[in-house]
Amino acid sequence: MNKVYSQKCYTLEDTNKLAQKFAQIVKENGGFVSLYGEIGAGKTAFVKLVAKALGIEEHVTSPTFVILNEYHSGEIPMYHFDLYRLENEGVKTIMDELREYSDGRKLTFVEWAEFSDDEMPFNHLKINVTYTEDDARQYEFEFLGEDNNNIIERLYK
Repeated sequence: MNKVYSQKCYTLEDTNKLAQKFAQIVKENGGFVSLYGEIGAGKTAFVKLVAKALGIEEHVTSPTFVILNEYHSGEIPMYHFDLYRLENEGVKTIMDELREYSDGRKLTFVEWAEFSDDEMPFNHLKINVTYTEDDARQYEFEFLGEDNNNIIERLYK
């Protein structure tokens, strides 16, 4: 059974604290993160805050129209994909490329991972961002695969 970590963020400061904690964990070994959630749920906001916590100096934007943004000024390289414009068939054409971005000490985020039909055939962290009834954001972290570098356990600390 996969371990899950869940945190509700009521303010941008709450989200910033979560992003800082996450950045501290993943900067050691990197990671591959698939992001799920509705438009405006907070996926890109979380990525921006993680980038800031990693010391990335470039302006971080959603890669909706370019598919991939790369950032190299931080403590580790960060890659930010957006699958929204590719949809299902287009995602299949870049699956090998996505696999390349899952190896090594780098951080890769993939927004709109729903379009991959959950077919990412490698270890990765899934983050689902949802709205709650009380206007907060719920961030749910689940590791899919075998080797998770204890990310979930370290989020609980």
